[in-house]
Amino acid sequence: MPHRQPKDFLGFGLHPSILEGIRTMGYEVPTPIQAQAIPAVMSGRDLIGSAQTGTGKTAAFLLPILHRLMGAPRTGGSRVLILTPTRELAMQIDEHMLGLSYYTGLTGAAVVGGLPMDGQEKALKGGVDVVVATPGRLLDHFSHSSPRFETLEVLVLDEADRMLDMGFLPSIESILFRLPKKRQTLFFSATMPPQIQKLVGEIVSDPVHIRVGPTAPPKEITHRLFPVAPHRKLALILEMLRRFPMPSVLVFCGTKRGAEQLGREILRRGIKAGVIHADRTQEQRMRSLEGFRQGVTPILVATDVASRGIDVEGITHVLNYDVPRDADSYIHRVGRTARANAVGEAITFVTGSEERDVGAIERVLGHPIQRVFLPGFDSGASPGVYRGDHMEPRRRDGGHGDHRSRGGPQHHR
Repeated sequence: MPHRQPKDFLGFGLHPSILEGIRTMGYEVPTPIQAQAIPAVMSGRDLIGSAQTGTGKTAAFLLPILHRLMGAPRTGGSRVLILTPTRELAMQIDEHMLGLSYYTGLTGAAVVGGLPMDGQEKALKGGVDVVVATPGRLLDHFSHSSPRFETLEVLVLDEADRMLDMGFLPSIESILFRLPKKRQTLFFSATMPPQIQKLVGEIVSDPVHIRVGPTAPPKEITHRLFPVAPHRKLALILEMLRRFPMPSVLVFCGTKRGAEQLGREILRRGIKAGVIHADRTQEQRMRSLEGFRQGVTPILVATDVASRGIDVEGITHVLNYDVPRDADSYIHRVGRTARANAVGEAITFVTGSEERDVGAIERVLGHPIQRVFLPGFDSGASPGVYRGDHMEPRRRDGGHGDHRSRGGPQHHR
């Protein structure tokens, strides 16, 4: 029987202290995944959930978990473990937990690499209510001490497919072996490859299945492709940053080395830019992310490690310097813009050898992506019309679109 879906947060029957946190955080109307997941989790059922990025998934599992904790006495050990693939995403979830639980007295800790072990070990031994961890760092603690999970009530695996992509399956299995078998398990994954299906079968029991919306980015995103010769990519992005108004740009590179080099080249031109990738220290990553969030640094260059871990309002452009490896990665990258019904633009540089990868993305989107040709940069195709700061993109059929964009690919409201 489907769960009743309240039109506001009062209808869920959440604890008053949690409702106060919801008001403070500015939440007003539940998103579709929140409307479906919150009652299911509150009923105690295991859950398998899938939703496109930016749909409020974090609150969908945090709110019913916090409500559960408010209704039971403290046990002395940690009661909730949330596993997530990246440090950025773990910190983001921890921030949401702190905000939503502000009036509850519940405690939490982020257990991630790049930060001192001492404070994390103290939190784990003290039995904070909610632990948000990356698999690798949590295993480090298991090897050095004994985190208190004997009283664990809820396990959340968030972005499970990305954890497997990053090689965390052995670590996850090792962690699961150390946890109580009797618990509620919430499993979130954008895709369900065979390895994920096998893992699901081993850790959930009679789950509720929730899938919200198609696997596609928000409709408010405008998608554009810029054909470019490989050796002209740097010149093209510098030209676009110089000529077009792009207030907040998240740039994705395919490799750590590529991201580091591109960030360095942008900085050399006197343009403020931050860089995030796995080889940077946690302090460097947090500093870059905070500068980008505050608007001090208008450009953030990142690898895919950041595609699901950046929760920054007002990103106007996502620029794929390298075509992502698959359509799913494209969706999660571009989902960083057009959050909360805002508009945004996804720009992708594409070389001749990457056209096949673009085809897979277009099939998921359900339509061709408009090509914009800039003279001197394209990979051999005939150019579109370009006059000063005015650009008239050439359609794939060789004609010209009616849209003229003052100041670049798109001028946002």
